[in-house]
Amino acid sequence: MISPLAYVDAGAKLGKNVVVHPFAYIDKNVEIGDDCEIMPYASILSGTRMGCKNRVFQHAVLGAEPQDFKYKGGDTLLVIGNQNVIRENVVINRATSDGQTEIGNGNFIHEGVHISHDTKVSNHCVIGYGSKLSGNCLLEDYVIFGGNILASQACRVGCWSIVQTGCRFRQDIPPYIIAAKEPVAYYGINAKILEHEGFSEKVIKHMSHAYRIIYQGNTSIFDALLMIKDQVPMSEEIQHIIDFVNGSKLGIIR
Repeated sequence: MISPLAYVDAGAKLGKNVVVHPFAYIDKNVEIGDDCEIMPYASILSGTRMGCKNRVFQHAVLGAEPQDFKYKGGDTLLVIGNQNVIRENVVINRATSDGQTEIGNGNFIHEGVHISHDTKVSNHCVIGYGSKLSGNCLLEDYVIFGGNILASQACRVGCWSIVQTGCRFRQDIPPYIIAAKEPVAYYGINAKILEHEGFSEKVIKHMSHAYRIIYQGNTSIFDALLMIKDQVPMSEEIQHIIDFVNGSKLGIIR
C-alpha cells in the first residue's frame, strides 16, 4: 500500500492498511495509525503523531517547524486524532517547546488553512478555506469557521459557535453564538444548528437570555455573570457560558 515513488523514512512507524501515494514524504520520528491515506506530495514531518482513518491531501505539510522566534530547535510534537480530513495546502506547525499542537477527532480542515504552533483544535470542527489560526489558540468542539478567518494569538472559540467568512478577531468568541461582520461582533445564538443537533428549545432560550444579560445589560462582565447565576435556570450549557467568559484572559468580542 506504499508507492515505491514515495519516500518513507526507515524510522517512521505506519499502522495497518496505510496508503501512501507517489511522491508523498514521510519523515523520521513519525507515527501514522491504521487506515490512513496520504496523498501525492503531502509531507508528514518529524514529530507528527497521527491516529487512525485520517486523509491528508496534496501538498499539505504536517509537523512543520513553528514560525515562532522562541523556537530554538528540538523534537516538539503535532498530535492528530482520528478520522480527520486535511485538504490541499494545509500547514500545521508543531509546538514551540514542551507542549504540543493538537488536532482532535472528526475535523474537516479546508484547503489553504494554517494552524500555528501550540494551537488546539478539539473535535468535529470545520475550518473554512484559507483560514489562519495564530499560535496558542483553542477551538472547542463543533466550531465552524467560514473562509478566510484570521484568529489572533491565544484566542479561544467556544463550542458550537459559528464565525462567518472574513472575520478577524483578537478576543475570545463565547460558546453557542454567531460571530459576524467587521469588526467582529456577537450576532445572536447559533439557534438553527443547536436545534438541529438536539438542544432543547428551553435551553436555547436560556442561552439567549444569558447573552442578553452579557451584551445588553449595560453592566460589567463580573456583574453580568452574577445576574446570570441569579436569573437564568442553571444547566450544563449555562455553566459553560459562565466558565468560558469568566476564564477569558483577552476578553470577549463586543
